[in-house]
Amino acid sequence: MTRERSLTTGVRKRRGLRRRDRYALVGASLVAVSLTASGCVVVHGELEMLPSATQGEAVKAVEQFTAAYNKADAAYDGSLDADRTAGALGIIDAARLKAGRLNNPKGNPQHTPLVLSDVKYTIPEKAGWPRWFVADAKGNKGGDARWLLVFTREGRGRPWQATYLTLVTPGAVPAFKKDEDGWAEAVPADTAELTLAPADLSKDYTAYLQSGRGAFANGEYTDALRASRAKNATKPGLATQYVDQPLTGGEYAPLALRTVDGGALVFFTTHHYMKQTAATGAAVPAPNADVRALTTGEIKQSLTMEFVAADIALSPAKGAKGGKVTVLSRLEGFTGAKGE
Repeated sequence: MTRERSLTTGVRKRRGLRRRDRYALVGASLVAVSLTASGCVVVHGELEMLPSATQGEAVKAVEQFTAAYNKADAAYDGSLDADRTAGALGIIDAARLKAGRLNNPKGNPQHTPLVLSDVKYTIPEKAGWPRWFVADAKGNKGGDARWLLVFTREGRGRPWQATYLTLVTPGAVPAFKKDEDGWAEAVPADTAELTLAPADLSKDYTAYLQSGRGAFANGEYTDALRASRAKNATKPGLATQYVDQPLTGGEYAPLALRTVDGGALVFFTTHHYMKQTAATGAAVPAPNADVRALTTGEIKQSLTMEFVAADIALSPAKGAKGGKVTVLSRLEGFTGAKGE
């Protein structure tokens, strides 16, 4: 199995031309200028600190996403919410809908509309694009867990898109630092003020999953996840290998909010492979219908499954007591497979 290039190619192909079109539009928005009467060039909003959205814009963005998500889920048609999702959530949702469509061409027979209520909005003040905000909501799916969504807008005239979705236990989301007007603080990706900078989290977390070394606190998504993998790695007649790699470019870039204790809540993306190889005379466990729908090649002796995960972690202020990063939640979605 090749590594960096092969592991990222699958993600890029799935977003295809739509991604390139988006980046072209983003590039155009970033260089938008107007000439003042004096002839000076003025760049609109690229350096000025501004709230990413108004409360009304944030409310409307959540409503538009929910409506599009429900239409797409009911029809198993990814084109119906493609303009309202991007990043980690976008690729996970697109794969889910594609598999559903292949298995149920007439639509989702078990569709239940998503309803988000008790929505709490955290809107950072920042300069430049992308603009973004966080919505913390109670959903009618996922039990008691809260739905934590990040909405991103790449430029003027572009729609708000849900880029991250994770489910968190009630009370797990920390208090965010806000100014007197109620605006939150976006933390630069390359800050040196945290135990791990947001820009490094995807790389360091995937390295930790491989080696067990790094500044991560024990928990469900760290040492417990590694222990579970070790347990599954070797079973009679079946070997399982895991490959973890960072995913940080473009719309997969990390986003972070300052917490009241000086740390930051960071949203980041990771990319994973799990390869199951059967011993001679044995068989790989039969995959479920969604995996079969997105599998290329023939499953003879091995099956390699690909996943993308939306992760959130608390990175404490550098020098804080304890000083370890806590991974609060991760939503891992199946995105493709190859049989050999």
